[in-house]
Amino acid sequence: MTVHGGPAPFKLLLVDDHTIVREGLKHLLEQTACGWQFAEASNGFEALDCLRRERFNLAIVDLSMPGMSGLELIRRIKAEFPAVLVLVLSMHAEDQYALRAFKAGANGYLTKDSATDKLVEAVRKVAAGGTYLTANLAERVVQQLNGDMQAPRHAELSDREMQVLCCFVAGLRPTDIALALNLSVKTISTHKTRIQEKLQLPSMAAMIRYGIEHKLDKAMLTPDKDVA
Repeated sequence: MTVHGGPAPFKLLLVDDHTIVREGLKHLLEQTACGWQFAEASNGFEALDCLRRERFNLAIVDLSMPGMSGLELIRRIKAEFPAVLVLVLSMHAEDQYALRAFKAGANGYLTKDSATDKLVEAVRKVAAGGTYLTANLAERVVQQLNGDMQAPRHAELSDREMQVLCCFVAGLRPTDIALALNLSVKTISTHKTRIQEKLQLPSMAAMIRYGIEHKLDKAMLTPDKDVA
């Protein structure tokens, strides 16, 4: 769609399951945007429906949503709409999930406790085709690449294994996890064994203690039926 023969407006899709967050983002960005257009989605499935109906330039995505995690949504966006840019805006500390988000295809990562000017800066940088990450995260990435800092052991876990680990840390039983993730109890047991092997942890107690020490939780890890 063009206006009086001019360029198509820049369109943003705000994806968050909290209405107040979407409205807040829209209000903040409207103060600085020049003719940007906004649409909203409360979960990953709604977001994909929006993207299939009309063209968007940028999606601002939360990681913690019902029905489909933000990581899975990012992967689906990049697979089906590779031109759409993705900025993650999450409650989760970047040292926990930023690298996973970038591996999934995100173009930027920002925490929800960031200052307003950082949000505007991040949106503008990603919208211009750049990558946004904080100076602290950039330093950690460089240190890991140079071998000066080791990535945490749980960085080697798959997204599904992270889901299972975080559910155990949150105190859920195998039957509860199986129901939440639409898997069998046997599959959950298999994931548990793999987690312990990868993290080199001898027992369930050690696994839960590890998760608590690294401040892992299940908030972002909602069921993704297509994650193996």
